Amino acid sequence: MMTILGLLFFQHLFLSLSLSLSSFLFFCARPRCISITMLQKHLTSESAVRLHEERRGRKPNTDMQLSSLAYSSRYATQDVPKFEIPENSAEPQVAYQLIHDELELDGRPAMNCASFVHTWMEPQADKLIMENIAKNLSDQDEYPSTMRIQERCISIIGNLWHAQEAIGTATVGSSEALMLGGLALKKMWQNQRKAQGKDASKPNIIFGNNAQVALEKFARYFDVEERLIPVTADSHHVLDVEKAVEACDENTIGIFIILGSTYTGHFEDVKRLSQLLDEHEKKTGHSINIHVDAASGGFVAPFAFPGLEWDFRLPRVVSINASGHKFGLSYAGVGWVLWRSSDFLPKELIFELHYLGGTQYSFNLNFSRPACFMISQYYNLIRLGREGYTRIVENDLSNARLLSEALEESGIFDLVSDMHRADGVFGWQNKRSTKDMAKEKGKKSGMTNYNPSLPVVSFKLTDEFKEKHKHVKQSAISTLLRTNGWIVPNYALPPNEDKIEILRVVVRESLSRDMVHRLVDDILQTTDLLTRVDSEMQTSEYAPLEYISEANKRPRTDNDHAKDEHKDVKKPRTYARTC
Repeated sequence: MMTILGLLFFQHLFLSLSLSLSSFLFFCARPRCISITMLQKHLTSESAVRLHEERRGRKPNTDMQLSSLAYSSRYATQDVPKFEIPENSAEPQVAYQLIHDELELDGRPAMNCASFVHTWMEPQADKLIMENIAKNLSDQDEYPSTMRIQERCISIIGNLWHAQEAIGTATVGSSEALMLGGLALKKMWQNQRKAQGKDASKPNIIFGNNAQVALEKFARYFDVEERLIPVTADSHHVLDVEKAVEACDENTIGIFIILGSTYTGHFEDVKRLSQLLDEHEKKTGHSINIHVDAASGGFVAPFAFPGLEWDFRLPRVVSINASGHKFGLSYAGVGWVLWRSSDFLPKELIFELHYLGGTQYSFNLNFSRPACFMISQYYNLIRLGREGYTRIVENDLSNARLLSEALEESGIFDLVSDMHRADGVFGWQNKRSTKDMAKEKGKKSGMTNYNPSLPVVSFKLTDEFKEKHKHVKQSAISTLLRTNGWIVPNYALPPNEDKIEILRVVVRESLSRDMVHRLVDDILQTTDLLTRVDSEMQTSEYAPLEYISEANKRPRTDNDHAKDEHKDVKKPRTYARTC
């Protein structure tokens, strides 16, 4: 039983925030995306100060427009404005210290379990990057050796993906790479339709509504109808390939299939889709090709699951994209797209350039871009080799399975991801059969067989836990983990399954086994803290009213009626919300 002092402390905490426990947890849970956006509004010093002060009901304070150094008495000789270019120059140390101090507020990359992006490279790779940081990858005539390195990377990656005569290019990431693959599909379809004398104005592309936003960007930016296939528990939260084929018609330019869902890490079944499209062509005469979005899986499958057929071994697969800066183990800024052969890259998409010296050929959305990150990819390929990549990926998967099993054995969480379960075993209802079944299935091959997947751990509170502790919000776990430095996102599964929220951890090379142990401890301790507070508040005479009565239900307001008027407005069908 809590002491009266302890009860008063908790009551004061919640009342001082003008929140009950449940609304406090909602506050922890709500997305704070207004200030975290890639699109930024223009601000003048005057407007920034006024906006800041008006939000707080204060008189404008002009000091808010100035940057302040942590060591200003040592370095600064004058104030530096935030939103306007300074009239005078500053000493290098002043500029460095100002920016350095502000960036100290960023999170720690090694504890960012939300991101797939690689954040560490060896000192020798860092040195190569700095030696080549000024090189422009688009200037082929000035940097011929750099171009030869890109050519070798294409060949090495093409061999990993079982290509025979592939053609490809480096990009700034897998988003650009995917859009180039989609553009090639669209142009091929248009050329075929025009050659047949048919209408080519209504292209469509098919993919699951678990897709990463880059797939939707392609459809929206390049005027292609997106046909989104709802994912379900029966499809293991990824594309249902049979429904995808059912959605095809003569205007389908292709199907995007994902090797590694960002939600749960599952690989979509490329081989089965290829077989179904063969049958579809026999019935309808429509030949539909596949682009594999292997942003993460492209550098996982060749090393962890070499027998899995997902790449150019399947004739329907005509193009593949991947991120070099995810499990390719390079820094952010490099991606790859390869086509089976030049037959699947329409020539009218390739530009011939002459104004930088010699004749150059280009197929990219970006022109000028750094060459150093492509060079760092080559460093990894020759430094690690197949042995090194295999060792790193298998270690990532091993750590992810350890995390999965620890969370599952706690009895508090269900594992929505299936990467720790035996090949062919899916769903959190099979939580007690994972390791033994995997070993049993692997007896013939002499190795343990698990479901092919990324090292991604997605989990949720069990229904039993939520029934017992109704006021504990799962999103509060995510918020409170940040106090220990961890970034573990909480969000809903794609539409059609969005009543289920998941916490997700991406296990990268930088997440060591010791860190996994610490993360498990912090997750369980955070959940235990929320559970104890919930239990104590329910039994306390100081508990907020909703714990003891429904009397505090507020009356409906004009805002509620306004919301009713818009309830039938069509909502986005994937996780990418429209502004």
